[in-house]
Amino acid sequence: MNHRYFSSFFFKLVFLAFVAGIFLSNLVPTIMPTSSSHVFRNNPSPPPQVDTLLTQMTLAEKIGQMTLVAKRTIDNEKDIRDLGIGGMLSGGGGYPDPNTPESWADMVDGFQAKALDSRLGIPLIYGVDAVHGHNNMYGAVIFPHNIGLGAANNPELLTRIGHVTASEMAATGIYWNYAPVVALPKDIRWGRTYEAYSDDPEQVSSLAVALMQGLQGNDLRDPATVLATPKHFIGDGATIFGTAARSGFLLDQGDAQMDEETLRKRHLVPYEAVIQSGAKSIMASYNSWNGTKLHGHRYLLTTVLKEELGFSGFVVSDWDAIQQIAPDDYYTSVVTAINAGIDMNMMSSHYKRFIDTLTRAVQAGDVSMERIDDAVRRILTVKVELGLFEAPFANRVLLDQVGSVAHREVAREAVSQSLVLLKNEDDLLPLSKQLHRIYVAGDGAHDIGLQSGGWTIEWNGDRGAIAPGTTLLEGIQQTVSPDTLVTYAADGQFSASDDPADVCIVAVSEEPYAEGKGDRHDLFLSEADQQLLNTVKSSCQKMIVIIISGRPLIITEFVDEWDALVAAWLPGTEGAGVADVLFGDRPFTGRLPLNWPRSMAQIPTQTMASGSQNDSTPLFPQGFGLVK
Repeated sequence: MNHRYFSSFFFKLVFLAFVAGIFLSNLVPTIMPTSSSHVFRNNPSPPPQVDTLLTQMTLAEKIGQMTLVAKRTIDNEKDIRDLGIGGMLSGGGGYPDPNTPESWADMVDGFQAKALDSRLGIPLIYGVDAVHGHNNMYGAVIFPHNIGLGAANNPELLTRIGHVTASEMAATGIYWNYAPVVALPKDIRWGRTYEAYSDDPEQVSSLAVALMQGLQGNDLRDPATVLATPKHFIGDGATIFGTAARSGFLLDQGDAQMDEETLRKRHLVPYEAVIQSGAKSIMASYNSWNGTKLHGHRYLLTTVLKEELGFSGFVVSDWDAIQQIAPDDYYTSVVTAINAGIDMNMMSSHYKRFIDTLTRAVQAGDVSMERIDDAVRRILTVKVELGLFEAPFANRVLLDQVGSVAHREVAREAVSQSLVLLKNEDDLLPLSKQLHRIYVAGDGAHDIGLQSGGWTIEWNGDRGAIAPGTTLLEGIQQTVSPDTLVTYAADGQFSASDDPADVCIVAVSEEPYAEGKGDRHDLFLSEADQQLLNTVKSSCQKMIVIIISGRPLIITEFVDEWDALVAAWLPGTEGAGVADVLFGDRPFTGRLPLNWPRSMAQIPTQTMASGSQNDSTPLFPQGFGLVK
């Protein structure tokens, strides 16, 4: 139906009636039919509606669809309508004020209304990095980061997590998720290690497909589903230490140096899997491959991804990434990126500069209309498949589910399954709930911000009660007998007048970080954590250490002093899931998704070998975990 394309008063009335129908459908949601596959999902040719649109669009409207603008930097909301902007996003920390689900829905619907008021009424696609739940939004459930889910290695659980995340996003009108990360981390000093499931291509493929199926469901038109975006194509986890100087980081956005056979056998495998399972959006990577930026790599973006693998969706750039191609020549950056295969350009600001530059490039013949039409056709096809033309606004009937008990229970279960028991002398764990006294120490034991890590409310996360949930300490207090005395001291300084403790539980933790901000020269425990452990040691006969981190840390010189050791990764808001396992309500089932190095000399971790203990043997090998 060509209800959006009118040139007469009659068609204007039809259009107004259609918009009114959308509004009413959001107040009283229609139950939409589902099916085993979307009518367009396996059809490489675009729906007729898209070709109709393309014939009516001006060059300016087409380039507008290729423009993805951060909500913080939209100069004037009228630009959404006047420039025909195709997409908007909230980056890390890009939340409304107040940061509530209702405010999110109002904000996104307001932007969407501007888009629908444009000449052709093409809806926006709004995106967020919901990498462990709808993590920019206060009140959303925050799941363990991917490294913990890799330790759980349960595809069925990942699908449920994807479903919960999708429903909390759809409640706020956001139908595009920049997840899952399908990187294979080679050097765990990389600040995005925690965003990866594992360095095993098959495990990454299995879990990424499972999460994507939870996000996208059986039918993208279902109003409780969202578009997944596997990322970052390709080799983002394989960069060489010291090659990212231009970005100001140590590893992130650096150079992945390897031959094509290695690139294909390892890093291409997850992309083959997600494309076969219905991926319709893929994000290009900041990094280079053997010196060439991926955003300008036509062979990989077009020849391999689109032609060889048959990817029929659209490729979106990362944040301001195309201007890294030629930092001193924006025109060349734009031309190279679009010709290489970037379909939609994500920008922190200066979107009018991009529009003007690409317009000039087309007019000069440096970018063909065929390439523009291909990009826009891909974008519009996905918008049609998502059902945005029929239901562009927030699915507010889902607002009551945001942060619900049922959703938090899924996250709590995920936390429990993600824990890896690395040491357990004399079967100390699980603990009895009837212990007389327990000492709990460490900032990480009572800080949801530390539990959650980066990409939580803010881009780099933060300390403190930044989201509702339960800390590890609260989980312990809720689990033990009413007669058990639980004493907490963040600094490990317990009063000599207290009764002796049966056990001490000490949480050591990394500070929150994201992306290149988390790149590190070394992975030793901080001096503060070392002091904490030394202080607590004198206060207890048995010591259990909980490591809250986005990657393995170097602990070899300390581990013999501990009676039990648990890798809790970055568990998110449901810290009670840790207590569930410590006290035996759920079993330890997690296994290491990566080698745990014995020393810094063993990083990158792929240099480690299995077998008899020697300088190349990990402290704990990939797949290790004491199962109780």
